[in-house]
Amino acid sequence: MFLNHIHFRSHVLGYQQKLLIMLPQGQDGLILPGKLKCLTLLHGLSDDETAWMRWSNIEKYAEKYGIAVVMPAVEKSFYSNMVYGDRFADYISEEVPAFLRGFLPLSGQREDNYIAGISMGGYGALKIALSNPTSYCATASLSGVVDIADFLSQPEITENKEFFHDISLVFGDITKLKDTKNDLLRLIVDGMVKDNLPRIYQCCGTEDFLYQNNLIFRDKVSELDIDHYYEDGPGDHLWSYWDTMIQKVFPWFGLKELEPI
Repeated sequence: MFLNHIHFRSHVLGYQQKLLIMLPQGQDGLILPGKLKCLTLLHGLSDDETAWMRWSNIEKYAEKYGIAVVMPAVEKSFYSNMVYGDRFADYISEEVPAFLRGFLPLSGQREDNYIAGISMGGYGALKIALSNPTSYCATASLSGVVDIADFLSQPEITENKEFFHDISLVFGDITKLKDTKNDLLRLIVDGMVKDNLPRIYQCCGTEDFLYQNNLIFRDKVSELDIDHYYEDGPGDHLWSYWDTMIQKVFPWFGLKELEPI
């Protein structure tokens, strides 16, 4: 795999940004021919663009399927256009793809694009895909904050002054998130009306502090007639669990392993 650390000035954010991108190579060392399928892979609250490369075997898995992987960084923004801050949703969904496709062989077709993430990135992956359903054919949340209103109503959140401050910069009044553009269930219902929802994969470990949050979301979504897959099993909010589960996401997306050359 070809790994590139990219530093560039974001027009949307107005300052320098960093991201990592992996591109699959053939045995001749050249980038695989044609327009490449692409997975945008999102980090969690305490991480940055290097997290997936440092803590998982994502390079090995991506190479097996011949897919490009884009790993951006968004600080603590929950992949949102912040009420008091930067437009990270626009940055991820619009600027990064357009910027990279300008000089790399990445496909812009919906059927060739996927987005996934862990924890905060699980929320971000679903939110970006559901808000831009013509851009992604499938999305995956691994231990994601999938019911944001429920999550932010918990006492351990509201009583944590530092986190409460940070999250208020993102969403404003956190008591008014239900049934808004930040509510994933609302985005799903809106997408059902337009009949263009991406496929949704959701998983969470049974020992994870977000397990109940995921069950709440799963139960709500199960009442809707959409392409949604859920699984759980032993696991905590740890990279050992995410490294295992991301291996299941690739074939669930419908990707095929490359034939040996």
